[in-house]
Amino acid sequence: MKWKLTARYLISVLIIVFIVIFINTFILIGMLFYQQTRGIDEVSSDSGESFTRHFHKYLTIENELPSVSTEGIKALQSFGAWIQILDSNGQVVSSALAPNDASTHYSPIELVHKYKYMDDQFVTYFVGEFEPYSYLIGVPDSKEERVVFMLNAESIFSYITKSLFAIIIVDLLIAMLVGLLFSTVLTRPVSNLIDRITQLKTRNFTVQETKRPGIYKPVFANLNDVSQTLQEHEKDRLKLEKMRDEWISNVSHDLKTPLASIQGYAELLCDQDVSQMERLEYAEVIERQSIYMKDLLDDFNLTIRLRNQEMPLKLQETRLESFVREIVIDLLNDPQFGKYEISFISASQNLKWNIDRHLMKRAILNFVYNALIHNDANIAVTIRVTLDSILIEDNGKGIAAHDLEQIFERYYRGTNTDNIRGTGLGMAISRDIIEAHGGRVILSSKVAIGTTVEIRIGG
Repeated sequence: MKWKLTARYLISVLIIVFIVIFINTFILIGMLFYQQTRGIDEVSSDSGESFTRHFHKYLTIENELPSVSTEGIKALQSFGAWIQILDSNGQVVSSALAPNDASTHYSPIELVHKYKYMDDQFVTYFVGEFEPYSYLIGVPDSKEERVVFMLNAESIFSYITKSLFAIIIVDLLIAMLVGLLFSTVLTRPVSNLIDRITQLKTRNFTVQETKRPGIYKPVFANLNDVSQTLQEHEKDRLKLEKMRDEWISNVSHDLKTPLASIQGYAELLCDQDVSQMERLEYAEVIERQSIYMKDLLDDFNLTIRLRNQEMPLKLQETRLESFVREIVIDLLNDPQFGKYEISFISASQNLKWNIDRHLMKRAILNFVYNALIHNDANIAVTIRVTLDSILIEDNGKGIAAHDLEQIFERYYRGTNTDNIRGTGLGMAISRDIIEAHGGRVILSSKVAIGTTVEIRIGG
């Protein structure tokens, strides 16, 4: 993959260089063609050739002799030049601003020589034509120099072709070398990026440190952040899958017993020899087991919704003293728990929480039920409202240290819960309800001394 990227980048560079060379050559040829077709005057209007070519407009014929107008004299002075007008024999018939030592007669060879080369006084000469006369304009110390070349068109064309070909080859080689160096620097990180993305695709979320990331350093940093996030999500997913499998396994296991009872007693009801009293007894067992299965499925559904944060909370500002007192009164009025010693103590009359009253009541009752049904009949439970929390304390058998860490796991039953009926989800549901309110549960216990459950919200 890395070499494919390098090759593509290198080909792109070469194509760009070739296009640039082609465009530059086209522009150069176009400019040369424009200069040849439009003439040098379009290129430089203040040159000596242009000045000489247009100077005839300042010449007139007076008394059958050519003369320079006043404007022509001013133009010569402005240009820093002088003029001599010659007849067909090369004899000077008129002049303006010419030096005293200027020649008065020029042979054809002398005219050609002066036109091609400067004289000893560094005067550049330009030749023009006016009617039957010609004129010679001299420009001392001119910035222009005339250079004469003898050219062979065929050899020049061949030379230009070879030179252009050599330039193209050299430019392409340089571009290839530079492109190879840059492509190596640029494509290596890109190749690493593709490899990292491929790893993520294959669920490899390992965080990696890339050497020489270059301009892609922020991209690699973001990929590492994504990898860490995906790692956490993968752990959560595996944990949820494990919990789901455990829930399904435990629910299936817990449903088998009541289903077997329901099936067995249903078969007994079909027996014609069963008495009416026995039928009522069997029907009561079936009803009890059905209620247990319904409670189990309800708790199972509730714990999943709480875990996945799909349970909307109906928050109300609630004064905890009166709220908890009502729960304790309901417990004392319940014949099932009236025999237990349950007390209520409040140290804060003004403590208020925003809670879902129904769910919070269920969480507190679950903690109280666990304290009552998992201990002896002489158990004493105290529910306290402190300045910032709710405490549920008992003086029961306590919880062993190795059970304490797992007490909130779904379906977990400690060593002191033998023969205790229930769905096994009470503590987990209570903990999830408190955490859904943004709070936390602190559990402390000592064997043979008792257990304390502390509920805190927002603190």
